[in-house]
Amino acid sequence: MTPPSRSTPIPCVTADRMREVNRIATEEYRLHRLQMLETAGSHLARLARDSFLDGDAQTGSVLAVCGTGGNGAGGLAAARRLHGWGASVAIATARPPDAYSGLPAHQLALLQKTTVPVFQMGPEDSLPDADLLLDALIGYGLDGDLRPDMADCIHRVLWHGAPALSLDVPSGLNATTGVPNDQTVHAEATLTLALPKCGLDAPAATSAVGDLYLADIGIPPSLYERLDLNGDARGLFSQQDLIQLR
Repeated sequence: MTPPSRSTPIPCVTADRMREVNRIATEEYRLHRLQMLETAGSHLARLARDSFLDGDAQTGSVLAVCGTGGNGAGGLAAARRLHGWGASVAIATARPPDAYSGLPAHQLALLQKTTVPVFQMGPEDSLPDADLLLDALIGYGLDGDLRPDMADCIHRVLWHGAPALSLDVPSGLNATTGVPNDQTVHAEATLTLALPKCGLDAPAATSAVGDLYLADIGIPPSLYERLDLNGDARGLFSQQDLIQLR
């Protein structure tokens, strides 16, 4: 996976602009969020297998740490895919499983039909060992300080010891400014979705983001053409649907 050769820069989006992209995609183009989340999970699982598990999911163990929002739903979809490929997978939830709703609850219910262990992270519990940690606690929507319970979850991730692969943005990082919270996941790699979030390229974010990848989740190019982007998104995935930006 190599960065695409382009004569114009790849546009980045703020958190507000990404919300608008998602709104238009779902309300006007009728692209279902489940479709996008399943695609995101598939890309995350593939990157985990190919870059962190030596190309064979059966040889590795994965701990997915998942929040209650769309980011968590994508992480749960990736965990289910990795389990299907033969990886040893465990799920750590940020809240009790019965507190999940909507698409995250849907993804969690699918996993609970399998042999994958699902448990809530408690204040005194240590996380199980794993070869890779999937960080899907908080997505691009974080604005301001972390809630104490989420700060504690990120603290546990930081102390885990396994390399972390973050979905969309490292949990605790402001997707627009790139300013980290006191507790922010420091990922070996980050897989961002649709378009890079502007904060991922900020100097303050470099150590948290690690290697940066970009995945296509099916946003129609005509949607981007309606927006005032600081670059050109046409042909971005013409050769690969998962590309490394740096």
